[in-house]
Parts: sequence; C-alpha cells; structure tokens
Amino acid sequence: MLQQIMTQPGEIIFKEVPVPEVQENQVKVKIMNIGICGSDIHVYHGKHPFTTYPVTQGHEVSGEVAALGKGVTAFHIGQKVTIEPQYTCGKCYPCRHGKYNLCENLKVMGFQATGTASEYFVVDAAKLTPLPQEMPYEEGAMIEPLAVAVHAVKQVGDVAGMNIAVLGAGPIGNLVAQTAKGMGAAKVLITDVSDLRLEKAKACGVDACVNTKNTNFGEAMVAAFGPDKADVIYDCAGNNTTMGQAIQYARKGSIIVLVAVFAGMAQVDLALANDHELDIKSTMMYRHEDYLDAIRLVNEEKVHLRPLLSKSFKFADYRKAYQYIDANRETTMKVIINVQEK
Repeated sequence: MLQQIMTQPGEIIFKEVPVPEVQENQVKVKIMNIGICGSDIHVYHGKHPFTTYPVTQGHEVSGEVAALGKGVTAFHIGQKVTIEPQYTCGKCYPCRHGKYNLCENLKVMGFQATGTASEYFVVDAAKLTPLPQEMPYEEGAMIEPLAVAVHAVKQVGDVAGMNIAVLGAGPIGNLVAQTAKGMGAAKVLITDVSDLRLEKAKACGVDACVNTKNTNFGEAMVAAFGPDKADVIYDCAGNNTTMGQAIQYARKGSIIVLVAVFAGMAQVDLALANDHELDIKSTMMYRHEDYLDAIRLVNEEKVHLRPLLSKSFKFADYRKAYQYIDANRETTMKVIINVQEK
C-alpha cells in the first residue's frame, strides 16, 4: 500500500509499505478522507514546535472498517468510522482523573506518531468512533475539528441562554460559533477580517458576522448584545491582536477562552485582565464524549459541515493541496485529501 511521508518541510514522498496486519483488539481501517488543518500547515512549513521529520501525517480522518482483530465485537466490516488520534499513557495524573487529553506523555498521530495518511491503517478499537452510515466521508473527516470546538465550548459549562462572541471565523472559529448556537446560546457574534469567512459563518446560521477591519470589536459587541456585551469570548485566532481585543472589551468579570494555538509569545495587557477580574481559560483537543456530541450536533442539523469544504485533492497530490492552501489563504476553509483516489 502507499503511505505518505513528509521527509522535511515542504517535501512529500509516497512509499510502498506492507499492508498492516490486524492484531487482537485492533481494527484495520480503509482510509477514505483526511482533512488538512492549521497544525498540519505548520508542519509543512517547518514551524510546528513538537514535530520532527520524517513524519506521516493525517489526524482528521474518516474510513471504513476493513478487518477486525480477535476480541473486537463493537464494529463490523464496512462500517463508517473516524479515529481519535491520541496516544496516552493512562498512568499520569490527568489520565487517572479522566482528562487524558492532557496526558503528560501525549502523542498525536501525524505529529509525534505515525498518522493515518496511508491506504490502510490499523488502530486499537478503543480509538474508533462510529459514524452514521449516511454521513459523507468528507464530513466524517471533519468530526475531529468539530470535537475540538465542542470541547472548547464546554470549558465554561452550559452555554444555554448565553451571549457568545467568537474571534476568528476560520474552520475552528466557525465550528465554535455553530456549536455554541447548537448548544443553546441565545445569540452568537463572530468576527474576522475576511468577508468570505464571515459569509461562510452567516451561511451556517451564525447570528452576527462582523469584519473588524471596519468595525471596532467593542462596538460590535454592544450592537449585538447591548451594553452587557458577551458572557463569553472565544479567541479562535490566537494572536496579540485578538487576545488584546478580548481583554480590552470584555465585560468585567466575564470569561475569555483561548481556543487557537497562540502565534508566538503573548504580549497582552494582563494588568487590565487582573483589574477587570477576567476569567481566562484555555482548551486542549477533546475526549471521546466530545466526538459523540459532535456527531449528535451534525445529526440534529445544528452544525453544518458542508459549507466549510473548500476543495479536495487526490492522494498523490498531497503536496499540491498545501500549495493550494498557501496560494488561497484568504479564501480557503477546509481542504480534504481523497486517499483512495490516486
């Protein structure tokens, strides 16, 4: 079978390797689609701090069960599935207390461990989540980023009835906004400097979509929610500008959640955050229950994934997918690799 290998930043080869054998309690998955995310792009450009080369990518994935190992009874041949890409130790404090997404020895497929970018992939059955049979494989590959959004929204507990602001309308910001709305938020505002991304958010049902090139963020919150502004602000852009906006304009005593991987060292006004008693939280990946909630939200049509799909590429054109993203950053949301299409 063919396996993708990024040998160094910007260089991708394909190697013929044996089809892996399924062992006890494992499942062989025929990989169908893989999504490319911002972290993958960092790897492509040699800017991911926790990835070395060579590396096989692929952590946003959908596939079909091809073979079952001894002892596997929860899945059947031909079933649509997605893979949770975390390897955890099960022994450290977070793991022992149910927060394995924070494992002290965490490894993630496609970064510190071999990813799914091959025609077949063998994985422990415990890492599989069934997908609805009617869900297209392209959307199935987007359950992973949606699980990121679900976990992020949950960091403040129940958002039902809350006013929510989201900074950044890229794929994760869009999904955070949709998730908050789907979980009962009263009203959701999203901001960006790209009109196209804001149009996508509007098409997905986000209540208020504002370009902060033209409108001050503080004024946008007052216009959307009144003088009490937002109950929670999610920073899904992750830079000094957006976090600075969040701290400057947040209602006193409210909550800010950093969702994005922050771009470089932060230079923000923590004295103001202290003076306003802002609760600044962060979020990291997801757990199994977040996958289940993500699938439920899609099934209930509270989150729409198809509007985020920008373009798909054949498996052999993996490098072209990155080149396309680089050339179309302002107009690209989610790019998908069709593994079975050569």
